[in-house]
Amino acid sequence: MMIRRVLLTALFVPAAVWAQTAPTSPPTPAPSPAATPKPATQKVAIDTSEGRIVLELETERAPVTARNFLRYADQKRLDGTWFYRSVKVADKFGFIQFGVDGDPKRILPPIAHEPTTKTGVKHVNGAISTARLAPGTARGEFTISVGDQPSLDADPSRPGDNLGYAAFGKVVEGMDVVWKILDAKTSPTRGDGVMKGQMLEPKIRIVSVRRLP
Repeated sequence: MMIRRVLLTALFVPAAVWAQTAPTSPPTPAPSPAATPKPATQKVAIDTSEGRIVLELETERAPVTARNFLRYADQKRLDGTWFYRSVKVADKFGFIQFGVDGDPKRILPPIAHEPTTKTGVKHVNGAISTARLAPGTARGEFTISVGDQPSLDADPSRPGDNLGYAAFGKVVEGMDVVWKILDAKTSPTRGDGVMKGQMLEPKIRIVSVRRLP
């Protein structure tokens, strides 16, 4: 009987020890959240008499407005035009404006308005936006913001025309050129209404506007 007990103990003890020391499978790691792909963009270079400005256009988030600018660029309708307006409110704060300046040979049809509440593209420092009168009248005039300007974004809580302007990209290189244009000399007499005193004299020439790889 004693020999039988010893044999049973010899059988069960190793099993108990194995249960305590056997390696366990590592826990299955939780799947990492899928990285959100960056919305598609297109870089464009504006070469001016004062230097180069590089824009990154939001072709996915603001497709109508970005596509409109690219049509002007691809058809060379902005080559030989000008930065013609500087609205300087304070040091490095305001905006500059450029485009076809009403030239009927360069103008394309107006486009639908894309408010910032729809696109999520805001008027931050360096934002490029399309100038307009009523919503849906924007054509070939563009502005570049200097400093964050949320007042230009759409705001449904405001009365009247609260759709703001259509930002569709931003400056990624050449803000020093933008600042230089903002600080450029303006005429004290040229310009109608609120634009009096905001027209550059001399204007800053745009040599070419081209897509970048």
